[in-house]
Amino acid sequence: MGSLAPALNKKARAELGETLWQKHKEIVSGFWDSIAQFFRSIVVSGFKIYQDGLVADGDEGLRIVREGISQGSKNYEIIGDVLKRGAVLMKTEELALVRQEYGYIAQLARSKSPREKESAALRYKLDQARLLKQRDDFIARTINETLNAEETGVLFIGAYHDVLSRLPHSIEVVEVKDVGKVREYHKTLVTSKRFSPHLNQLALHLTSPIYRT
Repeated sequence: MGSLAPALNKKARAELGETLWQKHKEIVSGFWDSIAQFFRSIVVSGFKIYQDGLVADGDEGLRIVREGISQGSKNYEIIGDVLKRGAVLMKTEELALVRQEYGYIAQLARSKSPREKESAALRYKLDQARLLKQRDDFIARTINETLNAEETGVLFIGAYHDVLSRLPHSIEVVEVKDVGKVREYHKTLVTSKRFSPHLNQLALHLTSPIYRT
């Protein structure tokens, strides 16, 4: 989220409370550590990297990756590492669609009063399904058109996207984390407002090492 990150973090901290927010940050850090360790354990030369929100490849794409790394994104740190080891960065999304979603999130993040927040949230909710579908259609089409036979692609994508169901059956898909459990963790986190045993079980899945047979 770039410059919006501080405002979004502040709102999330206010919603969850300081204790649960700090615990959540530890879990997210552990999640990315497990992803990083997995990619360090395999040969990635020639892999094509598709990233949520990435609207460019080439020099501009690399600039976006470097900017993400400078802002402390573990996601982009992993991408930076695999690129150094021979992976290839791919343009993944359409700029116009990403700009639309970013605009909604910016309005929500910058809202000052409860009324402003409610209004921004409503506008986003009314258009969110359409935007998500169009983005997912574009991403799936991009992967299908650019990932050739016998090639391996890596898709870093938010848990509420549904790209995988849109891919042709000829593309074999392996999830390194169960997306259903990632979604369940988030829903449980925002509704329970406490660190329950069930939430702890889901957190263990998110942070556990990844083994590929």
